[in-house]
Amino acid sequence: MEAISEVSGDPQAAGQPAGGCLTPQNLPASVSQTIVDKQSQSGEEDEKLRHTTDRLVSGAMGQFEGTEYVNIGEVPTPRIDNFKKVSVLPLIFLIFYEVSGGPFGVEDSVQAAGPLLALLGFLVFPFIWSVPEALITAEMGTMFPENGGYVVWVASALGPYWGFQQGWMKWLSGVIDNALYPVLFLDYLKSGIPALGGGLPRIIAVLALTLVLTYMNYRGLTIVGWVAVLLGVFSILPFVVMGLVAIPKLKPSRWFVANLHDVDWNLYLNTLFWNLNYWDSISTLAGEVENPKKTLPKALFYALILVVLGYFFPLLVGTGALPLDRELWTDGYFSDIAKMLGGVWLRWWIQAAAAMSNMGMFVAEMSSDSFQLLGMAERGMLPEFFGKRSRYGTPLIGILFSASGVILLSWMSFQEIVAAENFLYCFGMILEFIAFVRLRMKYPAASRPYKIPVGTVGSVLMCIPPTILICLVLALSSLKVAVVSLVAVVIGLVMQPALKYVEKRRWLKFSISADLADLHLSSHESTDSSIR
Repeated sequence: MEAISEVSGDPQAAGQPAGGCLTPQNLPASVSQTIVDKQSQSGEEDEKLRHTTDRLVSGAMGQFEGTEYVNIGEVPTPRIDNFKKVSVLPLIFLIFYEVSGGPFGVEDSVQAAGPLLALLGFLVFPFIWSVPEALITAEMGTMFPENGGYVVWVASALGPYWGFQQGWMKWLSGVIDNALYPVLFLDYLKSGIPALGGGLPRIIAVLALTLVLTYMNYRGLTIVGWVAVLLGVFSILPFVVMGLVAIPKLKPSRWFVANLHDVDWNLYLNTLFWNLNYWDSISTLAGEVENPKKTLPKALFYALILVVLGYFFPLLVGTGALPLDRELWTDGYFSDIAKMLGGVWLRWWIQAAAAMSNMGMFVAEMSSDSFQLLGMAERGMLPEFFGKRSRYGTPLIGILFSASGVILLSWMSFQEIVAAENFLYCFGMILEFIAFVRLRMKYPAASRPYKIPVGTVGSVLMCIPPTILICLVLALSSLKVAVVSLVAVVIGLVMQPALKYVEKRRWLKFSISADLADLHLSSHESTDSSIR
């Protein structure tokens, strides 16, 4: 048997035991045997052993405090402790860009349903969808503060098979979503640079933009976070200016125009859904956040306010200051509104803001997608090489896979992308709601640094309205989108057993990080507070 050696940390710095969450019997066989051998030694050595055991248990529960154990002769892998973590302000803007990025893309809601329903949608829809999703993310993200995010939630509640399905659907949905941002970026620029409207120049522009933003993700999450802050301020300011310029031209009666007999409900709901979802995406970065148990709920709260105001105010200005022509309200129309209200200079500012916003959404989404793959590798759901970090602490393989998916899908149109990613996202959210309620029932006493102030019945009731909305979105999907999405789901159902076979044959190496909490507790432990 190989001995265990300590490669970093002070033997007295392990802190308090994990409160009986794990016992030596739960530890790996090699560690348990080491403990048994040491127990036969002197009292002084027993005392040293007690500190070592406490440290190992704390590490298994995600409380490692900088100490790492490896087999003798093994080279330790870089730890995230060596890299700077994300603080509150950058996290707020990362969430802002995961969910929104500004009002670019909301124009279709006016085309689909008119001003009144568009405005009401961005006021009411957040309470039906965004608030419940953000609350669940705050509770579950602080319960499992690691990079697997929602994959870990579902795996803990329903088992690793369904955890993998959640990871596959959410990753694919995120990559499809990310393929949208180069499209939006070029749609806003093509009015000023017509050559970007199609053909070879557009293809080259998509490839170049994807490569530049992918490199930014490679350089580190803290860089991405502060870039998101700067891009966010730059993207929001022109709409504040547009609102001030529009005040003399506002006519409140224009806000109340509605025609329920002329509503494209599919486009309307998909636009609302796409612009107000993905609150849970930030959970896949929880392991990179500074003090996530406090920082994550706070950032979600402020981001929710920022997102709703970022949609409602520009719609209020655009629909109230100009006569209604619903056919004009399509992607990029806010730049035309800016020109009519403030002149060419404001139009260029809006177009530049749209371009910067799409850059912010791209880097935020790619960060979430790539760190999700890293988290799945740390849980043994993907081959070990997905868990390798670059010298900047970023998941290199995850970034490359996500960038490749974006390039392959960038040929799709805006509405096709929105519908396809919404369909897959809906399946993933159903699994999340089930996991949330099941964990409330299965582990009622588990440690929840942030807990939604409702009981089990309240948890079920909270999930009913968004679930009804999910069913509506799925029912209104086109046959083409439904078929493509269901094929993607079937691929995931087959892929997990295939990967288990690859692991069994040892064609690729899989491993579970010792730093993470045990998700598969024995039955007599399932009622205590052993989930951290």
